[in-house]
Amino acid sequence: MTVVIPDGGTQVATVGGARRALAEKFRAAGLDAPELDARILVGHALGLDHPALTAAAAHPLRNAEQDAIEALARRRLAHEPVARIVGEKEFWSLRFWVDATTLVPRPETETVVEAALAALDAEGLRAEELRLADLGTGSGALLLALLSELPRAFGVGTDMSAGVLRLARANAERLRIRCAHFVACDLAAALAGPFDLVVSNPPYVATGDIAGLAPEVRNFDPRIALDGGTDGLNFYRAIAAGAPTLLKPGGALVVELGAGQAQPVAGLFAAAGLAPLPARADLSGMPRALVVRKHQEK
Repeated sequence: MTVVIPDGGTQVATVGGARRALAEKFRAAGLDAPELDARILVGHALGLDHPALTAAAAHPLRNAEQDAIEALARRRLAHEPVARIVGEKEFWSLRFWVDATTLVPRPETETVVEAALAALDAEGLRAEELRLADLGTGSGALLLALLSELPRAFGVGTDMSAGVLRLARANAERLRIRCAHFVACDLAAALAGPFDLVVSNPPYVATGDIAGLAPEVRNFDPRIALDGGTDGLNFYRAIAAGAPTLLKPGGALVVELGAGQAQPVAGLFAAAGLAPLPARADLSGMPRALVVRKHQEK
Protein backbone atom coordinates (compact mmCIF):
# COMPACT_ATOMS: atom_id res chain seq x y z
CA MET A 1 0.00 0.00 0.00
CA THR A 2 3.06 2.23 -0.23
CA VAL A 3 2.92 4.03 -3.59
CA VAL A 4 6.00 4.12 -5.88
CA ILE A 5 6.53 7.53 -7.58
CA PRO A 6 8.36 8.21 -10.87
CA ASP A 7 11.66 9.50 -9.40
CA GLY A 8 12.22 6.17 -7.71
CA GLY A 9 11.06 7.32 -4.28
CA THR A 10 7.95 6.35 -2.43
CA GLN A 11 4.88 8.14 -1.20
CA VAL A 12 3.83 7.33 2.34
CA ALA A 13 0.56 5.39 2.48
CA THR A 14 -2.42 7.16 4.02
CA VAL A 15 -5.52 5.82 5.72
CA GLY A 16 -7.67 6.70 2.71
CA GLY A 17 -5.14 5.29 0.28
CA ALA A 18 -4.97 2.02 2.19
CA ARG A 19 -8.74 1.77 2.16
CA ARG A 20 -8.90 2.34 -1.61
CA ALA A 21 -6.07 -0.10 -2.29
CA LEU A 22 -7.73 -2.75 -0.16
CA ALA A 23 -11.08 -2.28 -1.90
CA GLU A 24 -9.37 -2.75 -5.25
CA LYS A 25 -7.70 -5.96 -4.09
CA PHE A 26 -11.03 -7.28 -2.86
CA ARG A 27 -12.77 -6.28 -6.10
CA ALA A 28 -10.13 -8.05 -8.17
CA ALA A 29 -10.61 -11.16 -6.04
CA GLY A 30 -14.35 -11.15 -6.77
CA LEU A 31 -15.49 -10.49 -3.20
CA ASP A 32 -19.11 -9.34 -2.95
CA ALA A 33 -18.73 -6.05 -1.04
CA PRO A 34 -15.18 -4.79 -1.58
CA GLU A 35 -15.66 -1.20 -0.43
CA LEU A 36 -17.62 -2.15 2.68
CA ASP A 37 -15.17 -4.91 3.60
CA ALA A 38 -12.23 -2.53 3.15
CA ARG A 39 -13.84 0.15 5.31
CA ILE A 40 -14.63 -2.26 8.13
CA LEU A 41 -11.23 -3.94 8.12
CA VAL A 42 -9.17 -0.74 7.93
CA GLY A 43 -11.30 0.75 10.69
CA HIS A 44 -10.87 -2.37 12.79
CA ALA A 45 -7.10 -2.42 12.31
CA LEU A 46 -6.82 1.22 13.34
CA GLY A 47 -9.50 1.24 16.05
CA LEU A 48 -11.58 3.85 14.18
CA ASP A 49 -15.33 3.96 13.61
CA HIS A 50 -16.73 5.13 10.27
CA PRO A 51 -16.78 8.90 10.97
CA ALA A 52 -13.27 8.80 12.48
CA LEU A 53 -12.01 6.75 9.55
CA THR A 54 -13.34 9.33 7.09
CA ALA A 55 -11.83 12.18 9.09
CA ALA A 56 -8.44 10.43 9.16
CA ALA A 57 -8.32 9.75 5.42
CA ALA A 58 -5.23 11.92 4.82
CA HIS A 59 -3.31 10.72 7.86
CA PRO A 60 -0.12 8.74 7.11
CA LEU A 61 0.09 5.13 8.25
CA ARG A 62 2.85 3.82 10.46
CA ASN A 63 4.54 0.59 9.40
CA ALA A 64 2.84 -1.34 12.19
CA GLU A 65 -0.55 -0.06 11.06
CA GLN A 66 0.13 -1.10 7.47
CA ASP A 67 1.15 -4.55 8.70
CA ALA A 68 -2.04 -4.87 10.73
CA ILE A 69 -4.21 -3.92 7.73
CA GLU A 70 -2.37 -6.33 5.45
CA ALA A 71 -2.77 -9.19 7.95
CA LEU A 72 -6.54 -8.66 8.01
CA ALA A 73 -6.61 -8.37 4.21
CA ARG A 74 -4.93 -11.75 3.84
CA ARG A 75 -7.61 -13.34 5.98
CA ARG A 76 -10.42 -11.80 3.92
CA LEU A 77 -8.74 -12.80 0.65
CA ALA A 78 -8.78 -16.36 2.00
CA HIS A 79 -12.60 -15.90 2.19
CA GLU A 80 -12.80 -15.63 5.96
CA PRO A 81 -15.98 -13.62 6.64
CA VAL A 82 -15.48 -10.07 7.87
CA ALA A 83 -17.62 -10.75 10.94
CA ARG A 84 -15.30 -13.58 11.98
CA ILE A 85 -12.24 -11.39 11.46
CA VAL A 86 -13.57 -8.53 13.60
CA GLY A 87 -15.43 -10.81 16.03
CA GLU A 88 -18.86 -9.24 15.84
CA LYS A 89 -21.89 -8.81 13.61
CA GLU A 90 -24.91 -6.51 13.57
CA PHE A 91 -28.30 -8.22 13.62
CA TRP A 92 -31.65 -6.48 14.18
CA SER A 93 -29.64 -3.27 14.85
CA LEU A 94 -27.91 -5.02 17.78
CA ARG A 95 -24.20 -5.92 17.98
CA PHE A 96 -23.43 -9.58 18.64
CA TRP A 97 -20.12 -11.18 19.39
CA VAL A 98 -19.39 -14.19 17.18
CA ASP A 99 -16.72 -16.85 17.27
CA ALA A 100 -15.79 -20.15 15.63
CA THR A 101 -18.45 -22.08 17.59
CA THR A 102 -21.47 -20.41 15.97
CA LEU A 103 -23.00 -19.29 12.72
CA VAL A 104 -22.61 -15.62 11.86
CA PRO A 105 -26.10 -14.04 12.12
CA ARG A 106 -27.28 -13.28 8.59
CA PRO A 107 -29.63 -10.56 7.34
CA GLU A 108 -32.11 -13.09 5.95
CA THR A 109 -32.58 -14.55 9.43
CA GLU A 110 -34.15 -11.25 10.47
CA THR A 111 -37.16 -12.53 8.50
CA VAL A 112 -37.72 -15.01 11.35
CA VAL A 113 -37.83 -12.14 13.86
CA GLU A 114 -40.25 -10.21 11.64
CA ALA A 115 -42.52 -13.24 11.22
CA ALA A 116 -42.48 -14.01 14.95
CA LEU A 117 -43.39 -10.45 15.93
CA ALA A 118 -46.12 -10.38 13.29
CA ALA A 119 -47.56 -13.61 14.71
CA LEU A 120 -47.67 -12.07 18.19
CA ASP A 121 -49.13 -8.81 16.90
CA ALA A 122 -51.89 -10.73 15.12
CA GLU A 123 -53.07 -11.86 18.56
CA GLY A 124 -52.32 -8.56 20.30
CA LEU A 125 -49.71 -10.18 22.54
CA ARG A 126 -46.60 -8.03 22.22
CA ALA A 127 -47.05 -6.36 25.63
CA GLU A 128 -48.03 -9.56 27.47
CA GLU A 129 -45.94 -11.71 29.83
CA LEU A 130 -44.79 -14.20 27.22
CA ARG A 131 -42.63 -17.32 27.41
CA LEU A 132 -40.24 -17.75 24.47
CA ALA A 133 -37.88 -20.55 23.45
CA ASP A 134 -35.09 -20.51 20.86
CA LEU A 135 -33.99 -24.02 19.87
CA GLY A 136 -30.32 -24.14 18.87
CA THR A 137 -29.68 -20.56 19.93
CA GLY A 138 -26.07 -20.17 18.74
CA SER A 139 -24.98 -16.59 19.39
CA GLY A 140 -28.42 -15.89 20.87
CA ALA A 141 -29.30 -13.56 18.00
CA LEU A 142 -32.90 -14.69 17.46
CA LEU A 143 -33.84 -14.87 21.13
CA LEU A 144 -32.18 -11.61 22.12
CA ALA A 145 -33.56 -9.71 19.12
CA LEU A 146 -37.07 -10.82 20.08
CA LEU A 147 -36.61 -10.01 23.76
CA SER A 148 -35.40 -6.53 22.81
CA GLU A 149 -38.88 -5.98 21.30
CA LEU A 150 -40.98 -7.68 23.99
CA PRO A 151 -40.84 -5.72 27.25
CA ARG A 152 -42.51 -8.32 29.50
CA ALA A 153 -41.26 -11.54 27.94
CA PHE A 154 -38.96 -14.22 29.36
CA GLY A 155 -36.92 -16.38 27.02
CA VAL A 156 -34.80 -19.52 27.10
CA GLY A 157 -32.24 -20.51 24.49
CA THR A 158 -30.94 -24.04 24.12
CA ASP A 159 -27.80 -25.47 22.59
CA MET A 160 -25.72 -28.61 23.05
CA SER A 161 -22.38 -26.77 23.21
CA ALA A 162 -21.16 -25.20 26.45
CA GLY A 163 -18.96 -22.84 24.42
CA VAL A 164 -21.91 -21.66 22.37
CA LEU A 165 -23.93 -21.01 25.51
CA ARG A 166 -21.09 -18.98 27.04
CA LEU A 167 -21.13 -16.77 23.96
CA ALA A 168 -24.93 -16.40 24.05
CA ARG A 169 -24.79 -15.43 27.73
CA ALA A 170 -22.05 -12.91 26.98
CA ASN A 171 -24.19 -11.37 24.25
CA ALA A 172 -27.17 -11.13 26.61
CA GLU A 173 -24.96 -9.32 29.15
CA ARG A 174 -23.52 -7.06 26.46
CA LEU A 175 -27.04 -6.07 25.36
CA ARG A 176 -28.27 -5.81 28.97
CA ILE A 177 -31.06 -8.27 28.33
CA ARG A 178 -31.61 -9.89 31.70
CA CYS A 179 -34.74 -11.88 30.91
CA ALA A 180 -32.85 -14.53 28.91
CA HIS A 181 -31.79 -17.91 30.27
CA PHE A 182 -29.69 -20.52 28.50
CA VAL A 183 -29.82 -24.31 28.87
CA ALA A 184 -27.57 -27.06 27.55
CA CYS A 185 -29.68 -29.66 25.74
CA ASP A 186 -30.58 -31.04 22.32
CA LEU A 187 -33.27 -28.76 20.90
CA ALA A 188 -36.13 -28.83 23.46
CA ALA A 189 -35.07 -31.95 25.40
CA ALA A 190 -34.73 -30.10 28.73
CA LEU A 191 -37.65 -27.73 28.28
CA ALA A 192 -41.12 -27.96 29.76
CA GLY A 193 -43.88 -26.07 28.01
CA PRO A 194 -46.08 -24.42 27.39
CA PHE A 195 -44.46 -21.59 25.43
CA ASP A 196 -46.24 -18.75 23.68
CA LEU A 197 -43.57 -18.59 20.96
CA VAL A 198 -40.85 -20.97 19.82
CA VAL A 199 -38.27 -20.04 17.18
CA SER A 200 -35.41 -21.90 15.56
CA ASN A 201 -32.83 -21.54 12.81
CA PRO A 202 -31.91 -25.23 12.62
CA PRO A 203 -29.23 -26.85 10.45
CA TYR A 204 -30.97 -27.28 7.09
CA VAL A 205 -28.33 -27.89 4.42
CA ALA A 206 -28.46 -31.36 2.89
CA THR A 207 -25.23 -33.20 3.68
CA GLY A 208 -24.34 -33.63 0.02
CA ASP A 209 -24.77 -29.90 -0.67
CA ILE A 210 -22.27 -28.65 1.91
CA ALA A 211 -19.27 -29.03 -0.39
CA GLY A 212 -20.90 -26.67 -2.90
CA LEU A 213 -21.51 -23.83 -0.45
CA ALA A 214 -19.61 -20.53 -0.68
CA PRO A 215 -16.17 -20.82 0.95
CA GLU A 216 -17.17 -18.22 3.58
CA VAL A 217 -19.77 -20.73 4.76
CA ARG A 218 -18.20 -24.08 3.87
CA ASN A 219 -14.80 -23.35 5.39
CA PHE A 220 -15.71 -21.22 8.39
CA ASP A 221 -19.19 -22.07 9.69
CA PRO A 222 -19.27 -25.05 12.08
CA ARG A 223 -20.50 -28.07 10.15
CA ILE A 224 -22.76 -29.08 13.02
CA ALA A 225 -24.71 -25.84 12.49
CA LEU A 226 -25.14 -26.53 8.76
CA ASP A 227 -25.73 -30.26 8.28
CA GLY A 228 -29.43 -31.10 8.22
CA GLY A 229 -28.98 -34.72 7.12
CA THR A 230 -29.47 -36.42 3.78
CA ASP A 231 -32.43 -34.26 2.74
CA GLY A 232 -31.79 -31.29 5.05
CA LEU A 233 -34.95 -31.96 7.06
CA ASN A 234 -33.71 -33.96 10.07
CA PHE A 235 -34.00 -31.11 12.56
CA TYR A 236 -37.43 -30.05 11.30
CA ARG A 237 -38.64 -33.59 11.95
CA ALA A 238 -37.31 -33.46 15.50
CA ILE A 239 -38.82 -30.03 16.15
CA ALA A 240 -42.19 -31.07 14.71
CA ALA A 241 -42.27 -34.15 16.92
CA GLY A 242 -41.92 -32.09 20.09
CA ALA A 243 -43.80 -28.94 19.12
CA PRO A 244 -47.33 -30.03 20.06
CA THR A 245 -46.39 -30.44 23.73
CA LEU A 246 -44.02 -27.47 23.74
CA LEU A 247 -46.56 -24.89 22.51
CA LYS A 248 -49.54 -23.55 24.41
CA PRO A 249 -52.90 -23.68 22.59
CA GLY A 250 -52.81 -20.88 20.01
CA GLY A 251 -49.03 -20.57 20.37
CA ALA A 252 -46.77 -20.03 17.38
CA LEU A 253 -43.58 -21.65 16.18
CA VAL A 254 -41.35 -19.98 13.57
CA VAL A 255 -38.50 -21.74 11.77
CA GLU A 256 -36.03 -20.53 9.19
CA LEU A 257 -36.15 -22.32 5.83
CA GLY A 258 -33.61 -23.14 3.18
CA ALA A 259 -34.31 -22.93 -0.55
CA GLY A 260 -37.18 -25.15 -1.66
CA GLN A 261 -38.08 -26.27 1.86
CA ALA A 262 -41.33 -24.38 2.52
CA GLN A 263 -43.67 -27.13 1.28
CA PRO A 264 -41.93 -30.19 2.78
CA VAL A 265 -41.39 -28.48 6.15
CA ALA A 266 -45.00 -27.30 6.26
CA GLY A 267 -46.01 -30.89 5.57
CA LEU A 268 -44.00 -32.15 8.55
CA PHE A 269 -45.70 -29.73 10.93
CA ALA A 270 -49.16 -30.39 9.49
CA ALA A 271 -48.61 -34.13 10.01
CA ALA A 272 -47.81 -33.31 13.67
CA GLY A 273 -51.21 -31.69 14.06
CA LEU A 274 -50.13 -28.05 13.76
CA ALA A 275 -51.44 -25.43 11.34
CA PRO A 276 -48.84 -24.00 8.93
CA LEU A 277 -49.35 -20.48 7.58
CA PRO A 278 -47.93 -19.14 4.29
CA ALA A 279 -44.16 -18.74 4.54
CA ARG A 280 -42.77 -15.21 4.85
CA ALA A 281 -40.29 -14.23 2.13
CA ASP A 282 -36.95 -12.55 2.74
CA LEU A 283 -35.74 -9.51 0.80
CA SER A 284 -34.66 -11.70 -2.13
CA GLY A 285 -38.21 -13.08 -2.41
CA MET A 286 -37.36 -16.57 -1.14
CA PRO A 287 -39.73 -18.17 1.39
CA ARG A 288 -37.56 -17.89 4.51
CA ALA A 289 -39.68 -18.11 7.66
CA LEU A 290 -42.47 -20.60 8.26
CA VAL A 291 -45.03 -19.87 10.99
CA VAL A 292 -47.11 -22.72 12.39
CA ARG A 293 -49.72 -22.51 15.11
CA LYS A 294 -51.08 -24.94 17.65
CA HIS A 295 -54.84 -25.15 17.42
CA GLN A 296 -56.84 -23.50 20.17
CA GLU A 297 -58.55 -25.91 22.55
CA LYS A 298 -62.28 -26.19 22.00
